[in-house]
Amino acid sequence: MPGGRSSPPHGRHNRGCLPTSPTCQIWRSQSYPAQRTQPLLCRDMALQNALYTGDLARLQDLFPPQSTADLLLESRAAEPRWSSHQRGLWSLTYEEELTTPLHVAASRGHTEVLRLLLRRRASPDSAPGGRTALHEACTAGHAACVHVLLVAGADPNIPDQDGKRPLHLCRGLGILECVELLLKFGAQVDGRTEDEEETPLHIAARLGHVELADLLLRWGAHPDVRNADGWTPLLVACDTHSQSPQDAEATTNRCFQLCSLLISVGADADAANQDKQRPLHLACRHGHSAVVELLLSCGVSTNAMDYGGHTPLHCALQGPATALAHSPEHMVQALLNHGAVRVWPGALPKVLDRWCMSPRTIEVLMNTYCVVQLPEEAKGLVPPEILQKHHRFYTSLFGLVRQPRSLQHLCRCALRCHLEGCLPHALPRLPLPRRLLRFLQLDFEDVLY
Repeated sequence: MPGGRSSPPHGRHNRGCLPTSPTCQIWRSQSYPAQRTQPLLCRDMALQNALYTGDLARLQDLFPPQSTADLLLESRAAEPRWSSHQRGLWSLTYEEELTTPLHVAASRGHTEVLRLLLRRRASPDSAPGGRTALHEACTAGHAACVHVLLVAGADPNIPDQDGKRPLHLCRGLGILECVELLLKFGAQVDGRTEDEEETPLHIAARLGHVELADLLLRWGAHPDVRNADGWTPLLVACDTHSQSPQDAEATTNRCFQLCSLLISVGADADAANQDKQRPLHLACRHGHSAVVELLLSCGVSTNAMDYGGHTPLHCALQGPATALAHSPEHMVQALLNHGAVRVWPGALPKVLDRWCMSPRTIEVLMNTYCVVQLPEEAKGLVPPEILQKHHRFYTSLFGLVRQPRSLQHLCRCALRCHLEGCLPHALPRLPLPRRLLRFLQLDFEDVLY
């Protein structure tokens, strides 16, 4: 329901009541002086029904020209909550909440009703439950209501009970129009939430909303602003992940577009948060292969460790199963070709156990060693159906355990070791045939020699 929990109202209030509503009564807060008049509490169900249905004709009758719409309405919370009325006795009840006619109209998109209430002296910044009508209109994405309230003088920078400004709450189909209206009426583009200290650009990054981020940046949003935990919008964007395999591709595409946009306007591609996590760590952990290659092209630190001692390659190999849909082998290949430190050989059985369904990931890792360093019992880590599906590759892998590799492969290892530290710049400049160059860059052959 619009509004919030019962609490003393704040903002501008006018004295008066509906002359046609006998069920209205004075509502006072104990925290206010007795002589101060508060908005009236109205329990008229006819009024409430007209408000919720947007019945303009009925409301015009209920609000004649000399009446006031500066009223309070009681409503129930959307969900029951546990409460205690006696010591040791708890019950599940619906809490009563306070709202106003203006909140109801704004949350439901009743624009003409909103205009009527404002003409009847409804206070645009009234917030009996901690939210103004502007907060409600932005949350629902009703751009027309947002415009009406702003023209009436609603404050575009006032925080709600959770410390969020209207610009932080914009959602729905009208999100872009709502945001642009708020900015035109003076909303602070880098205004922060009170606890998390997040800007609207952080919110856009978390939503994966490329068009919203672009709009905010065009209005001057700072691309490297940090929240209370040291996260920049780029870090937030790289931390997005899909909730199911079905939307994994769409999430990755949005993440790539958002990161490209932020980097194009000067965002620090190597900024670390308080846990020393960088965008590359987060992109690897969530399997965003295209974002990983984008960040590597910016020259970010390939072997930087977070507070847990994890490098980006560790994060990539600890990523979710949904990463299989986005070819994790390309992400691992890119990291290794940009100088990522190889996996400790003793950890290879764990990697095999986790990524056996992606034989190319195993292949690219094994091709950075001169010898296949797996124990004899490692074959038991791969399920029979996977062995059968990728028979050629796994036959070659287990056939090389503790055996010498081909001379061509040993030459590759020697050259890569010699160029260590400058691989991404040196390899493409070598005057070699394209096929041999791809071989040096760990191109996939689906078999080991």
